[in-house]
Amino acid sequence: MTKKDNPLAGIVQGRVISCVMSERTPLAVVVVGIGHLGRHHLRLARTLPGWRCAGAFDPDRARLEATCAEFGAEPLASIEEAVSRAEAAVIASPTVTHSEVAGRFLAAGRHVMVEKPIAASVAEAREMVALARHHGVVLGVGHVEYFNPAVQAVLARSPRPRYLEAQRLSPFTRRSMDIDVVLDLMVHDLQLAQALNGGAPIREVRAVGVPVLSERVDLANVRLEFATGCVANLTASRVSSERVRKLRLFEPDAYHSIDYAEQSVSAYRLVRAAGETTITPLDVKVEKAEPLAGEHLAFQRACRGESGPFVDGEAGTAALAAAVAVVDAIAAAGGP
Repeated sequence: MTKKDNPLAGIVQGRVISCVMSERTPLAVVVVGIGHLGRHHLRLARTLPGWRCAGAFDPDRARLEATCAEFGAEPLASIEEAVSRAEAAVIASPTVTHSEVAGRFLAAGRHVMVEKPIAASVAEAREMVALARHHGVVLGVGHVEYFNPAVQAVLARSPRPRYLEAQRLSPFTRRSMDIDVVLDLMVHDLQLAQALNGGAPIREVRAVGVPVLSERVDLANVRLEFATGCVANLTASRVSSERVRKLRLFEPDAYHSIDYAEQSVSAYRLVRAAGETTITPLDVKVEKAEPLAGEHLAFQRACRGESGPFVDGEAGTAALAAAVAVVDAIAAAGGP
């Protein structure tokens, strides 16, 4: 793949856009889109310190009113009302609407966290990043697995991966049928692979994917090579008989195995001494917590101009570009 053909060219891990805001003042937050994920965002908007829930909006009025009643939130009449009430917004509407909905909030000077993938196209994602930068507000992307305590525990060790492999397998559901498994599930591990490689460019993409129970790709495997020399082998399926969420990371002298579901890390290191090589276990401490709550708190910190783990718009765009490259590679290999 040449640089000209590579949609990843020029995209690197982004930095948090700072803004000034009092840490002691709760932020007025609204939630747009009250589906499977949106209801959890609304729960956290109502319960997490640092938020003052200003309401929620969804075009499905019956679902909106039922969910708002469940969590004690106010149902809003329109996007315009949501914008007028918000300092920050969490957008969990369908992917194809992200650019338009997020754009309304960003253009009005509101901070935004939008569910993954950031947008329906890389061009739309870049427009969103530019709009946030122009108005001096935060744009975050909901790559929730990045905030898994097990992932953060490994990232804190500044790993130098030479090879990593990830499996993200799920039973079939009717959710997210507007996108294929690459944008639905694999995009999580694409973003994590980029984070583990410090946002280094991807040099090569080889992929295969097949539709099974839908008209879109339901099962995909990709081999990525990063500019760091690291090779990543990622598998995603939404037609599995079991649910699996694991990542294995191999360094020159260490190994980490992350179980996303259990929020646990098994790790070992090679020790060379006195002409002998031994394998010793590493104690990687993980404090279990809800990743989605960690994502919300990271969004709050970013809105206040504080540093810390965060997936900003540029990092979300890089993950989307990687997903697009995988989809293109699947098509080039004869996939749908």
